Amino acid sequence: MKHARTSSHPTAQACAAGTPGPHPTAQACAAGTPGSAGTGVRVGLLLCALCALAAASAACSNADSSPAVPGNSNGPSVVIRLTGSDTMVNLDQAWAENYAKVKPDVSVQVAGGGSGVGIAGLIDGILDIAASSRAMEPEEIARATKSSGVAPRGFVVGLDALAVFVHERNSLQALSIEELAEIYGEDGHTTDWSQIGASNPACPSDDIIRVSRQNNSGTYVYFREAVLGQKRELALGSIDQSGSKDVVALVSRTPCAIGYSGMAYGIPGVRALKISKKKGEPGVAPSVETSLDGTYPIARPLYLYTRGTPTPPAQAFLDWVLSEAGQQVLRDIGFVPAPPITK
Repeated sequence: MKHARTSSHPTAQACAAGTPGPHPTAQACAAGTPGSAGTGVRVGLLLCALCALAAASAACSNADSSPAVPGNSNGPSVVIRLTGSDTMVNLDQAWAENYAKVKPDVSVQVAGGGSGVGIAGLIDGILDIAASSRAMEPEEIARATKSSGVAPRGFVVGLDALAVFVHERNSLQALSIEELAEIYGEDGHTTDWSQIGASNPACPSDDIIRVSRQNNSGTYVYFREAVLGQKRELALGSIDQSGSKDVVALVSRTPCAIGYSGMAYGIPGVRALKISKKKGEPGVAPSVETSLDGTYPIARPLYLYTRGTPTPPAQAFLDWVLSEAGQQVLRDIGFVPAPPITK
């Protein structure tokens, strides 16, 4: 696996939406029917109903079957459905907005929900592109291949330094991967800040409050594997959030907390720790430079996946995402540009 339009006839929209009110043909029939009583009225009304039904059926059957952008008959004629990673949702939306300036006839419709949600939608065939902050699992690739008859294709569209945030009043400056594992892993031995030399006058209990992501999140999966390895699970009892920004917001309001999220989601009130691969080594701050040179130990690829070969509109969008213009959007938000492809 490589890592690396529709328009709609307005009458069809009315048919699909069940628009209330008489069809124009029905109005014409009613207007031409004399106001007789008894059987004549009933026959006239029946003829009107049949006339309206025939006209509506013809309009619906002649309409384009692919949906256009709702509510804008002069708007984009091509829709690309992109769903997945909450880490990437702000980035995907920025890409969509900037791409619309280049290709006003294309609407990239973005939704979050987590990497697992996007991958599931791709497998089910309801998406054009899935955004994921982790690589697809072998079982997911097998299901996608069975569903569509072709293997999914993954495109590396950027990198993300997964930052570990603490409250700004926490004195801690750095942690090793080993120390992180003892905080977050099952059977971990680190439950108090004083055990790792940290002090925080705003946290009199000294308890470490672990903030995490829900398990359908690609960030959750990547953090677990990068910090704990393949055989150890995250400990129960963490406060699990549905989105990247929710993790950081909670840490900013909770002096005893620690949480992990994309580097781009840092806000006032929190501090990103320096991270080292081994205890006793100097910690490295998350940044574009340390992600690209590999010195920051928990930087990960960001993916866009398609069902086999992308459709021409999806391929054009992916080409733009990987162009200098698309990568500049990524830089502006705080992510790391995709590494160059080596051949």
